[in-house]
Amino acid sequence: MCRWLAYSGSPVLLEELLYAPENSLVMQSKHARLGATAVNGDGFGIGWYGSASTPGLFLSTEPAWNDRNLRELSAQITVDRVFAHVRASTGGAVQRSNCHPFRWNNWLWMHNGLIPKYSLVRRELMLAIDPVLFPLIEGSTDSEIMFYLAVSFGLEQDPPAAVARMVEFVEDVGRRAGVEYPIQMTVATTDGSTTWAFRYSSRGKSRTLFHSTDVTTLRRQYPDNPALHDLADDSRLVVSEPLGDLVGAWQEVPESTCVVVRPGVQEELLPFKP
Repeated sequence: MCRWLAYSGSPVLLEELLYAPENSLVMQSKHARLGATAVNGDGFGIGWYGSASTPGLFLSTEPAWNDRNLRELSAQITVDRVFAHVRASTGGAVQRSNCHPFRWNNWLWMHNGLIPKYSLVRRELMLAIDPVLFPLIEGSTDSEIMFYLAVSFGLEQDPPAAVARMVEFVEDVGRRAGVEYPIQMTVATTDGSTTWAFRYSSRGKSRTLFHSTDVTTLRRQYPDNPALHDLADDSRLVVSEPLGDLVGAWQEVPESTCVVVRPGVQEELLPFKP
C-alpha cells in the first residue's frame, strides 16, 4: 500500500519531518514497519501551503529515498502545514498523475488503501462525479476518483458527511458488483486550515493510523527533550505509522474514526460511519 503523514503547527523545515525522525517517511518508503508492503517506491508527493491561494505540489515517480531534488527542497522549504505521501501501487501505473496528494482549489487529499476489484466498479464510480469536475481527473487511481466523488458530494461544505457519502456510494456499487469488502482506506484531506483524517474499511480491519500526543503532555513527560520546546501547543501529526519510538508520543486512531485537527484546538476523534 502506501505511507503518509499530515502535519500542522509551528513552522518547521520539511527535512525535519521527512528525513530526521528515526522512522521518517523517507525511511518508510523503503522499510515500512506496519504497512502491507515494506517498500513504497512507486513515487511520492508533498503538498504544502505558502503565499499562494492554492497549495504547492511536488510529485515524482522516483522512489523517495533516491530523489536528490526532494532532499534539496526539504532543506530549504519551511512549512506549517504539509501532506506527504510515499506510494506503493495497487495496480495503477507508476506515473506522476497517480502520485498523491491530489489537489483541487485549496484542498489536498491523500489515501492509503484500495477499492478491491476496481476495474469492475470504475465506470459507475466515475459517472457519479460532477460533470464540472470530470475534466480535472488526470490519473487512473481509485484514490483520485474517491477524492472527486467526495468533492461532488459536498467536501467543501461538510467534509465528514461528504466522505461518508462517498464511502457509502463505493460500498453500494461494489456490493452490487459482487465485491464482499468494497473499500479499504485511511484518508486525509485539508482545506489549508483544518485537517480531517479517516480510518475505515468495509471489513473492519483498516490499515494503521496514528495521531501525535498533545505537545504539552509530552513536555511534562520529557522536560529535557529540546525538540518539544520549539513546537506550538497545537502542533499535530497524523501518520500511517509512528515516526519514532518515544514512549507516549503516539496514539492509535480507533477503527471507524474521523480525526479533526484545527488550529489552537485539541484534536477531536469522532465516530465515522457511512
